[in-house]
Amino acid sequence: MLQWDQLWGPHIRSSPTPSICTHPTYLLLSPQMAQRLVLRRLLSLTPRTLSPQGPPAPHGRAFSTSASCRNTFNVQDGSDFQDRVVNNPKPVVVDFHAQWCGPCKILGPRLEKMVAKQEGKVLMAKVDIDDHTDLAIEYEVSAVPTVLAMKNGDVVDKFVGIKDEDQLEAFLKKLIGA
Repeated sequence: MLQWDQLWGPHIRSSPTPSICTHPTYLLLSPQMAQRLVLRRLLSLTPRTLSPQGPPAPHGRAFSTSASCRNTFNVQDGSDFQDRVVNNPKPVVVDFHAQWCGPCKILGPRLEKMVAKQEGKVLMAKVDIDDHTDLAIEYEVSAVPTVLAMKNGDVVDKFVGIKDEDQLEAFLKKLIGA
């Protein structure tokens, strides 16, 4: 059996409450989210075998092809993120969210509406942190909703929490002009 220090190193320690991790990245997360991240980290360290049926199906939800949704997509996995966000010549707004997050349910549609108003000058990628914990950790997402502005593969701006339409428009205009 692996010991905690062997797996995570001495800089991370468990708290008296077993479901809470006190690593600095996890301190701002709920205990449940921290536990999920720790479990996914543990699972990523163990060898996996594919079932005879092949890899699991992607977790995406389909979007309509109406004008308001053409510029918005769900990230399917790490390589999809690399192809459609990091390597994209257009600026991309990345919405890190979770299905259980109330503020995310308010910000998501508002942000989609504002991206649609930009008439294709900017794209929007939606990343569910429960499905893509590796991306959330890589981009240091410590709370949701977190929105990144990316241009040429680099994060050029970021905000956490809800913004009104005027603030979102200014955020997008800055990204397009950046």
